[in-house]
Amino acid sequence: MLTKRIIPCLDVKDGQVVKGTKFRNHEVLGDISELALKYSEQGADELVFYDITASSDQRTVDAKWVKDIAQLIDIPFCVAGGIISVDKARFILNSGADKISINSPALEHPNLISEMAKAFGSQCVVVGVDSIWHKDDYYVYKYTGDEAKTENSKWRTLDWVKQVQALGAGEVVLNCMSSDGTRDGFDVKQLKLVRELLNIPLVASGGAGKVEHFSDVFQKTNVDAALAAGIFHRNEVSVQQVKEHLSENGLPVR
Repeated sequence: MLTKRIIPCLDVKDGQVVKGTKFRNHEVLGDISELALKYSEQGADELVFYDITASSDQRTVDAKWVKDIAQLIDIPFCVAGGIISVDKARFILNSGADKISINSPALEHPNLISEMAKAFGSQCVVVGVDSIWHKDDYYVYKYTGDEAKTENSKWRTLDWVKQVQALGAGEVVLNCMSSDGTRDGFDVKQLKLVRELLNIPLVASGGAGKVEHFSDVFQKTNVDAALAAGIFHRNEVSVQQVKEHLSENGLPVR
């Protein structure tokens, strides 16, 4: 069995790390570089940085802090935020990121996934999926970093993840919006549905509130990695504590 990855997520807005609940009411929780270094030292397997308003503001994530992070840590990290073309992705990768993640840009131009996979290899291309139940099914939303601009893409989540895989994405991060920031646990039901459809790695995101939530999501859904933010930013638990708990419960970790 492959080792399970633990991935701290740093949502970035106006140059600071923020965290909200259900993608709303964000509060500042720290400095990008300080938190990145802390998680690297704690043994995180990789980091994810989301510039949460880049797409809705029609701009691309600032490469300056990407370069700073690359010089500061020695673990892989992924960057998202308004990466709307192969050229912009190349610039961010050349700035030091190991992977790029696209969400709203992929929904606007699905072939962008294939173009990036061809240019850089599937292993570099992550697709973020912001999903929530709406009326009769799970749907994917875009521009979720800005409450005033968030909208339903009209893609059903299960249809979209199949399309994403077919287009050549190397990994999917399922951001379960109804669980985000609640600390009530990952959305096991939704993650199981998506896991059954994908052959590529799936990362669970949204809802971590205690170490038991990590073992629960790995045991019940067989996701490849678990992403969390507030629980780490507020020093409620450390990455090391999560890994120790997983190991004690027979789950392989680095």
